[in-house]
Amino acid sequence: MSCPTVAPLARASLLSRIGNVQEHVTSHDLVHKTMRMIVASRAKESHPSEDSFFVGDLGVVAHQVRSWRDNLPSVQPHYAVKCNSEPQVLRLLAGLDVSFDCASKHEISEVLPLIRDPRRIVYANTVKHPSYIRYAAEVGVKRMTFDSVDELHKIKENHPDAELLLRIVTDDSASLCRLSCKFGAPPDMWPDLLKTARDIGLNVIGVAFHVGSGCTNSESYRDAIRDARLAFAEAEAYGHTMRVLDIGGGFETETFVDTAKHIRSAISEFHFENTELIAEPGRFFVSKAFTLATCVLGRRLTKSDASEGMLYLSDGVYGNLNLIIFDHQVVQPTLLEAGGSSDTTMTASVWGPTCDGLDRINQVVEFPRTVNVGDWLYFENVGAYSLSASTSFNGFNRGCEIHYVYSGVH
Repeated sequence: MSCPTVAPLARASLLSRIGNVQEHVTSHDLVHKTMRMIVASRAKESHPSEDSFFVGDLGVVAHQVRSWRDNLPSVQPHYAVKCNSEPQVLRLLAGLDVSFDCASKHEISEVLPLIRDPRRIVYANTVKHPSYIRYAAEVGVKRMTFDSVDELHKIKENHPDAELLLRIVTDDSASLCRLSCKFGAPPDMWPDLLKTARDIGLNVIGVAFHVGSGCTNSESYRDAIRDARLAFAEAEAYGHTMRVLDIGGGFETETFVDTAKHIRSAISEFHFENTELIAEPGRFFVSKAFTLATCVLGRRLTKSDASEGMLYLSDGVYGNLNLIIFDHQVVQPTLLEAGGSSDTTMTASVWGPTCDGLDRINQVVEFPRTVNVGDWLYFENVGAYSLSASTSFNGFNRGCEIHYVYSGVH
Protein backbone atom coordinates (compact mmCIF):
# COMPACT_ATOMS: atom_id res chain seq x y z
CA MET A 1 0.00 0.00 0.00
CA SER A 2 1.31 3.44 -0.87
CA CYS A 3 0.86 6.63 1.10
CA PRO A 4 -2.82 7.59 0.71
CA THR A 5 -3.71 11.05 -0.58
CA VAL A 6 -0.09 12.25 -0.77
CA ALA A 7 0.93 14.11 -3.90
CA PRO A 8 3.74 12.29 -5.83
CA LEU A 9 6.43 14.89 -5.06
CA ALA A 10 5.47 15.12 -1.38
CA ARG A 11 5.41 11.34 -1.16
CA ALA A 12 8.85 11.03 -2.76
CA SER A 13 10.22 13.60 -0.30
CA LEU A 14 8.70 11.66 2.59
CA LEU A 15 10.07 8.27 1.55
CA SER A 16 13.52 9.72 0.85
CA ARG A 17 13.88 10.43 4.59
CA ILE A 18 13.19 6.80 5.55
CA GLY A 19 16.10 4.40 5.55
CA ASN A 20 14.26 1.21 4.57
CA VAL A 21 11.32 1.39 2.17
CA GLN A 22 9.88 -1.98 1.14
CA GLU A 23 6.31 -1.50 0.01
CA HIS A 24 5.80 -5.17 -0.93
CA VAL A 25 6.92 -6.57 2.43
CA THR A 26 4.72 -7.12 5.48
CA SER A 27 5.22 -4.86 8.46
CA HIS A 28 6.02 -7.81 10.73
CA ASP A 29 8.75 -9.15 8.44
CA LEU A 30 10.32 -5.76 7.75
CA VAL A 31 10.37 -4.68 11.41
CA HIS A 32 11.86 -7.97 12.61
CA LYS A 33 14.47 -8.02 9.86
CA THR A 34 15.45 -4.45 10.78
CA MET A 35 15.75 -5.24 14.50
CA ARG A 36 17.99 -8.23 13.82
CA MET A 37 20.20 -6.19 11.50
CA ILE A 38 20.65 -3.49 14.15
CA VAL A 39 21.50 -6.00 16.88
CA ALA A 40 23.94 -7.82 14.56
CA SER A 41 25.58 -4.53 13.59
CA ARG A 42 26.01 -3.52 17.23
CA ALA A 43 27.53 -6.90 18.07
CA LYS A 44 30.37 -6.21 15.64
CA GLU A 45 31.38 -3.02 17.48
CA SER A 46 34.29 -3.12 19.91
CA HIS A 47 32.11 -1.63 22.64
CA PRO A 48 28.51 -2.39 21.59
CA SER A 49 25.68 -0.30 22.98
CA GLU A 50 23.03 -1.94 25.14
CA ASP A 51 20.65 0.99 24.79
CA SER A 52 17.13 0.19 23.66
CA PHE A 53 15.90 1.32 20.25
CA PHE A 54 12.66 1.64 18.33
CA VAL A 55 11.74 0.51 14.85
CA GLY A 56 8.94 2.74 13.57
CA ASP A 57 6.96 1.58 10.54
CA LEU A 58 5.45 4.66 8.92
CA GLY A 59 3.63 2.41 6.47
CA VAL A 60 1.46 1.31 9.39
CA VAL A 61 0.63 4.95 10.20
CA ALA A 62 -0.36 5.55 6.58
CA HIS A 63 -2.48 2.39 6.62
CA GLN A 64 -4.31 3.58 9.75
CA VAL A 65 -5.04 6.92 8.10
CA ARG A 66 -6.51 5.07 5.12
CA SER A 67 -8.64 2.98 7.47
CA TRP A 68 -9.93 6.17 9.10
CA ARG A 69 -10.83 7.73 5.74
CA ASP A 70 -12.60 4.53 4.67
CA ASN A 71 -14.69 4.19 7.82
CA LEU A 72 -15.28 7.79 8.93
CA PRO A 73 -14.97 9.83 5.72
CA SER A 74 -17.05 12.73 7.07
CA VAL A 75 -14.91 13.17 10.22
CA GLN A 76 -11.67 15.13 9.88
CA PRO A 77 -9.03 13.62 12.19
CA HIS A 78 -7.00 15.96 14.40
CA TYR A 79 -4.08 13.84 15.60
CA ALA A 80 -3.42 14.09 19.36
CA VAL A 81 0.18 15.34 19.34
CA LYS A 82 0.70 14.34 22.99
CA CYS A 83 0.44 10.68 21.99
CA ASN A 84 3.66 10.61 19.95
CA SER A 85 5.25 13.85 18.78
CA GLU A 86 8.19 12.42 16.84
CA PRO A 87 8.97 14.71 13.87
CA GLN A 88 8.74 11.94 11.25
CA VAL A 89 5.28 10.99 12.50
CA LEU A 90 4.04 14.59 12.49
CA ARG A 91 5.51 15.21 9.05
CA LEU A 92 3.83 12.13 7.60
CA LEU A 93 0.45 12.96 9.10
CA ALA A 94 0.66 16.57 7.90
CA GLY A 95 1.38 15.27 4.40
CA LEU A 96 -1.68 13.03 4.62
CA ASP A 97 -3.89 16.09 5.30
CA VAL A 98 -4.44 15.13 8.92
CA SER A 99 -5.11 18.06 11.25
CA PHE A 100 -3.83 18.35 14.83
CA ASP A 101 -5.08 18.41 18.42
CA CYS A 102 -2.62 20.43 20.51
CA ALA A 103 -2.57 20.89 24.27
CA SER A 104 0.13 23.53 24.72
CA LYS A 105 2.15 26.30 23.12
CA HIS A 106 4.98 23.87 22.43
CA GLU A 107 2.77 21.41 20.57
CA ILE A 108 1.29 24.21 18.47
CA SER A 109 4.79 25.41 17.61
CA GLU A 110 5.79 21.86 16.59
CA VAL A 111 3.03 21.33 14.04
CA LEU A 112 2.37 24.83 12.69
CA PRO A 113 5.47 24.90 10.44
CA LEU A 114 4.36 21.58 8.92
CA ILE A 115 0.85 22.68 7.97
CA ARG A 116 1.14 26.48 7.76
CA ASP A 117 -2.60 26.74 8.35
CA PRO A 118 -3.70 27.44 11.94
CA ARG A 119 -7.24 26.42 11.02
CA ARG A 120 -6.00 22.81 11.05
CA ILE A 121 -5.31 23.03 14.80
CA VAL A 122 -7.71 22.69 17.71
CA TYR A 123 -6.31 23.81 21.07
CA ALA A 124 -8.00 21.00 23.01
CA ASN A 125 -7.10 21.80 26.59
CA THR A 126 -9.83 23.19 28.81
CA VAL A 127 -7.36 24.81 31.26
CA LYS A 128 -4.75 26.89 29.46
CA HIS A 129 -1.88 29.17 30.42
CA PRO A 130 -2.88 32.78 29.69
CA SER A 131 0.42 33.26 27.85
CA TYR A 132 -0.32 30.20 25.71
CA ILE A 133 -3.72 31.61 24.81
CA ARG A 134 -2.03 34.84 23.73
CA TYR A 135 0.43 32.82 21.64
CA ALA A 136 -2.48 31.01 19.98
CA ALA A 137 -4.01 34.38 19.14
CA GLU A 138 -0.70 35.63 17.70
CA VAL A 139 -0.28 32.64 15.36
CA GLY A 140 -3.95 32.47 14.34
CA VAL A 141 -5.14 29.39 16.23
CA LYS A 142 -8.75 30.16 17.04
CA ARG A 143 -10.44 26.91 17.99
CA MET A 144 -10.15 25.91 21.63
CA THR A 145 -12.14 24.10 24.29
CA PHE A 146 -13.52 25.28 27.64
CA ASP A 147 -15.58 23.88 30.50
CA SER A 148 -15.58 26.62 33.16
CA VAL A 149 -16.60 30.25 33.64
CA ASP A 150 -13.09 31.19 34.74
CA GLU A 151 -11.67 29.85 31.48
CA LEU A 152 -14.14 31.96 29.52
CA HIS A 153 -12.94 35.13 31.24
CA LYS A 154 -9.32 34.11 30.64
CA ILE A 155 -10.03 33.60 26.94
CA LYS A 156 -11.92 36.89 26.72
CA GLU A 157 -8.91 38.74 28.11
CA ASN A 158 -6.30 37.04 25.93
CA HIS A 159 -8.06 35.89 22.74
CA PRO A 160 -11.47 37.56 22.33
CA ASP A 161 -11.79 36.32 18.73
CA ALA A 162 -11.45 32.66 19.70
CA GLU A 163 -13.91 30.07 18.38
CA LEU A 164 -14.98 27.98 21.35
CA LEU A 165 -16.04 24.36 21.81
CA LEU A 166 -17.92 23.51 25.00
CA ARG A 167 -16.36 20.35 26.44
CA ILE A 168 -19.14 18.24 27.94
CA VAL A 169 -18.82 15.39 30.41
CA THR A 170 -19.41 11.83 29.15
CA ASP A 171 -19.73 8.34 30.53
CA ASP A 172 -16.19 6.98 30.18
CA SER A 173 -16.59 3.91 32.39
CA ALA A 174 -15.65 1.61 29.47
CA SER A 175 -12.28 3.26 28.89
CA LEU A 176 -8.77 2.46 30.10
CA CYS A 177 -7.99 6.11 30.84
CA ARG A 178 -11.00 7.95 32.21
CA LEU A 179 -10.98 11.69 31.62
CA SER A 180 -14.38 12.90 32.83
CA CYS A 181 -13.13 13.02 36.41
CA LYS A 182 -11.06 16.03 35.33
CA PHE A 183 -12.60 17.48 32.17
CA GLY A 184 -16.06 18.27 30.86
CA ALA A 185 -19.05 20.26 32.04
CA PRO A 186 -22.16 18.37 33.24
CA PRO A 187 -25.56 19.42 31.84
CA ASP A 188 -26.51 21.53 34.85
CA MET A 189 -23.52 23.81 34.14
CA TRP A 190 -24.27 24.37 30.45
CA PRO A 191 -26.75 27.28 30.88
CA ASP A 192 -24.37 29.34 33.03
CA LEU A 193 -21.42 28.69 30.72
CA LEU A 194 -23.34 29.49 27.53
CA LYS A 195 -24.99 32.59 29.01
CA THR A 196 -21.64 33.88 30.30
CA ALA A 197 -20.03 33.35 26.89
CA ARG A 198 -22.86 35.28 25.24
CA ASP A 199 -22.84 38.09 27.77
CA ILE A 200 -19.08 38.75 27.49
CA GLY A 201 -19.13 38.50 23.70
CA LEU A 202 -17.40 35.17 23.08
CA ASN A 203 -18.20 32.96 20.11
CA VAL A 204 -19.22 29.39 20.96
CA ILE A 205 -19.29 27.40 17.72
CA GLY A 206 -19.61 23.80 18.85
CA VAL A 207 -19.32 20.97 21.35
CA ALA A 208 -16.47 18.62 22.20
CA PHE A 209 -16.40 15.41 24.18
CA HIS A 210 -14.00 12.54 24.89
CA VAL A 211 -15.22 9.10 25.93
CA GLY A 212 -11.82 8.27 27.43
CA SER A 213 -8.64 6.83 26.03
CA GLY A 214 -8.78 3.20 24.96
CA CYS A 215 -12.58 2.96 24.83
CA THR A 216 -13.91 -0.60 24.49
CA ASN A 217 -17.64 0.15 24.24
CA SER A 218 -18.80 1.51 20.88
CA GLU A 219 -22.14 2.53 22.41
CA SER A 220 -20.29 5.17 24.46
CA TYR A 221 -19.94 7.31 21.34
CA ARG A 222 -23.66 7.11 20.54
CA ASP A 223 -24.58 8.26 24.04
CA ALA A 224 -22.09 11.13 23.86
CA ILE A 225 -23.35 12.25 20.44
CA ARG A 226 -26.90 12.21 21.82
CA ASP A 227 -25.78 14.45 24.69
CA ALA A 228 -24.00 16.73 22.23
CA ARG A 229 -27.30 17.29 20.40
CA LEU A 230 -28.84 18.44 23.69
CA ALA A 231 -25.90 20.79 24.25
CA PHE A 232 -26.31 22.17 20.72
CA ALA A 233 -29.95 22.96 21.44
CA GLU A 234 -29.05 24.65 24.73
CA ALA A 235 -26.37 26.76 23.06
CA GLU A 236 -28.65 27.82 20.23
CA ALA A 237 -31.23 28.91 22.80
CA TYR A 238 -28.61 31.36 24.09
CA GLY A 239 -27.98 32.73 20.62
CA HIS A 240 -24.85 30.77 19.64
CA THR A 241 -24.49 29.51 16.07
CA MET A 242 -23.36 25.91 16.40
CA ARG A 243 -21.48 24.32 13.52
CA VAL A 244 -18.74 21.99 14.88
CA LEU A 245 -18.86 18.68 16.74
CA ASP A 246 -15.61 17.23 18.09
CA ILE A 247 -16.08 13.53 18.94
CA GLY A 248 -12.71 13.25 20.71
CA GLY A 249 -10.47 10.19 20.76
CA GLY A 250 -10.17 6.83 22.44
CA PHE A 251 -10.29 4.75 19.25
CA GLU A 252 -8.89 1.20 19.32
CA THR A 253 -7.80 -0.59 16.15
CA GLU A 254 -9.45 -3.88 17.15
CA THR A 255 -12.90 -2.31 17.58
CA PHE A 256 -12.62 0.60 15.16
CA VAL A 257 -14.79 -0.72 12.34
CA ASP A 258 -17.65 -1.42 14.75
CA THR A 259 -17.11 1.89 16.55
CA ALA A 260 -17.18 3.79 13.26
CA LYS A 261 -20.46 2.08 12.34
CA HIS A 262 -22.02 3.23 15.61
CA ILE A 263 -20.69 6.76 15.11
CA ARG A 264 -22.05 7.00 11.54
CA SER A 265 -25.42 5.76 12.77
CA ALA A 266 -25.51 8.26 15.64
CA ILE A 267 -24.51 11.15 13.36
CA SER A 268 -27.56 10.36 11.25
CA GLU A 269 -29.88 9.62 14.19
CA PHE A 270 -29.12 12.92 15.90
CA HIS A 271 -28.97 14.98 12.69
CA PHE A 272 -25.32 16.03 12.55
CA GLU A 273 -24.96 15.34 8.81
CA ASN A 274 -24.59 19.05 8.00
CA THR A 275 -22.28 19.79 10.93
CA GLU A 276 -18.51 20.00 10.62
CA LEU A 277 -17.26 16.84 12.32
CA ILE A 278 -13.78 16.47 13.78
CA ALA A 279 -12.06 13.96 16.08
CA GLU A 280 -8.85 13.58 18.10
CA PRO A 281 -7.38 10.12 17.40
CA GLY A 282 -3.94 9.43 18.85
CA ARG A 283 -3.11 5.81 19.63
CA PHE A 284 -5.20 4.63 16.67
CA PHE A 285 -2.63 6.09 14.25
CA VAL A 286 0.64 5.22 15.99
CA SER A 287 0.34 2.47 18.60
CA LYS A 288 0.95 -0.48 16.25
CA ALA A 289 3.58 1.38 14.24
CA PHE A 290 6.37 1.19 16.84
CA THR A 291 8.30 -1.77 18.27
CA LEU A 292 10.81 -1.38 21.12
CA ALA A 293 13.92 -3.60 21.35
CA THR A 294 15.64 -3.85 24.74
CA CYS A 295 18.77 -5.59 25.98
CA VAL A 296 18.91 -7.89 28.99
CA LEU A 297 21.35 -6.12 31.31
CA GLY A 298 21.13 -8.48 34.25
CA ARG A 299 19.67 -11.73 35.46
CA ARG A 300 19.11 -13.19 38.93
CA LEU A 301 18.24 -16.88 38.96
CA THR A 302 15.99 -18.29 41.65
CA LYS A 303 16.45 -21.90 40.54
CA SER A 304 19.76 -23.55 39.79
CA ASP A 305 18.57 -24.98 36.47
CA ALA A 306 17.88 -21.44 35.19
CA SER A 307 14.17 -22.20 34.79
CA GLU A 308 13.09 -19.29 37.03
CA GLY A 309 14.50 -15.86 37.70
CA MET A 310 14.41 -12.09 37.34
CA LEU A 311 15.45 -10.20 34.21
CA TYR A 312 16.62 -6.58 34.18
CA LEU A 313 16.30 -4.68 30.89
CA SER A 314 17.82 -1.53 29.40
CA ASP A 315 14.40 0.17 29.42
CA GLY A 316 11.48 0.27 31.83
CA VAL A 317 8.44 2.09 33.14
CA TYR A 318 10.36 5.32 33.75
CA GLY A 319 11.60 5.20 30.17
CA ASN A 320 9.92 4.13 26.96
CA LEU A 321 7.64 1.66 28.72
CA ASN A 322 6.05 4.46 30.74
CA LEU A 323 2.81 3.58 28.94
CA ILE A 324 2.36 0.78 31.50
CA ILE A 325 1.69 3.40 34.17
CA PHE A 326 0.71 6.42 32.11
CA ASP A 327 -1.63 4.60 29.73
CA HIS A 328 -2.55 1.43 31.68
CA GLN A 329 -1.17 -0.77 28.91
CA VAL A 330 -0.14 -4.40 29.31
CA VAL A 331 2.96 -5.23 27.27
CA GLN A 332 4.49 -8.61 26.54
CA PRO A 333 8.19 -9.17 25.80
CA THR A 334 9.29 -11.60 23.09
CA LEU A 335 12.77 -13.00 22.51
CA LEU A 336 14.52 -11.47 19.53
CA GLU A 337 18.01 -12.83 19.96
CA ALA A 338 18.90 -15.45 22.57
CA GLY A 339 21.99 -17.46 23.38
CA GLY A 340 20.48 -19.62 26.09
CA SER A 341 19.55 -23.26 26.03
CA SER A 342 16.58 -24.17 23.87
CA ASP A 343 16.01 -27.27 25.99
CA THR A 344 14.84 -25.33 29.06
CA THR A 345 11.90 -22.97 29.34
CA MET A 346 12.19 -20.01 31.67
CA THR A 347 9.70 -18.21 33.90
CA ALA A 348 10.79 -14.73 34.91
CA SER A 349 9.66 -11.40 36.23
CA VAL A 350 10.87 -8.53 34.03
CA TRP A 351 12.23 -5.24 35.41
CA GLY A 352 13.53 -1.91 34.18
CA PRO A 353 17.01 -0.51 34.89
CA THR A 354 16.23 2.05 37.62
CA CYS A 355 16.66 1.69 41.37
CA ASP A 356 12.91 1.90 42.04
CA GLY A 357 10.89 -1.21 42.91
CA LEU A 358 8.01 0.31 40.94
CA ASP A 359 10.02 -0.27 37.77
CA ARG A 360 8.50 -3.67 37.05
CA ILE A 361 7.42 -4.37 33.48
CA ASN A 362 5.93 -7.87 33.92
CA GLN A 363 5.21 -9.94 37.00
CA VAL A 364 5.44 -13.30 35.21
CA VAL A 365 6.53 -14.13 31.66
CA GLU A 366 6.95 -17.61 30.20
CA PHE A 367 9.89 -17.77 27.79
CA PRO A 368 10.34 -20.72 25.43
CA ARG A 369 14.05 -20.97 26.26
CA THR A 370 16.61 -19.74 28.76
CA VAL A 371 17.29 -15.99 28.63
CA ASN A 372 20.85 -14.79 29.23
CA VAL A 373 22.49 -11.43 29.86
CA GLY A 374 23.08 -9.79 26.48
CA ASP A 375 19.98 -11.28 24.85
CA TRP A 376 17.45 -8.94 23.25
CA LEU A 377 13.71 -8.77 23.88
CA TYR A 378 11.18 -6.69 21.99
CA PHE A 379 7.77 -5.17 22.74
CA GLU A 380 5.24 -4.60 19.97
CA ASN A 381 2.50 -1.96 19.71
CA VAL A 382 4.26 0.64 21.87
CA GLY A 383 3.93 3.75 19.69
CA ALA A 384 1.46 5.58 21.95
CA TYR A 385 2.44 7.37 25.18
CA SER A 386 5.90 5.76 25.24
CA LEU A 387 8.43 8.17 23.75
CA SER A 388 6.34 11.18 24.70
CA ALA A 389 5.95 10.12 28.33
CA SER A 390 9.48 8.84 29.02
CA THR A 391 11.68 10.41 31.70
CA SER A 392 15.38 10.63 32.59
CA PHE A 393 14.84 9.34 36.14
CA ASN A 394 18.03 7.97 37.75
CA GLY A 395 20.07 9.65 35.04
CA PHE A 396 19.13 7.25 32.26
CA ASN A 397 18.88 8.74 28.78
CA ARG A 398 15.42 9.90 27.87
CA GLY A 399 16.22 9.81 24.19
CA CYS A 400 16.15 6.62 22.15
CA GLU A 401 17.28 5.69 18.65
CA ILE A 402 14.41 5.35 16.19
CA HIS A 403 14.97 3.45 12.94
CA TYR A 404 12.21 4.17 10.44
CA VAL A 405 10.96 1.77 7.79
CA TYR A 406 8.01 1.83 5.42
CA SER A 407 6.13 -1.39 4.72
CA GLY A 408 3.22 -1.72 2.36
CA VAL A 409 1.42 -4.95 3.34
CA HIS A 410 -0.78 -4.99 6.44
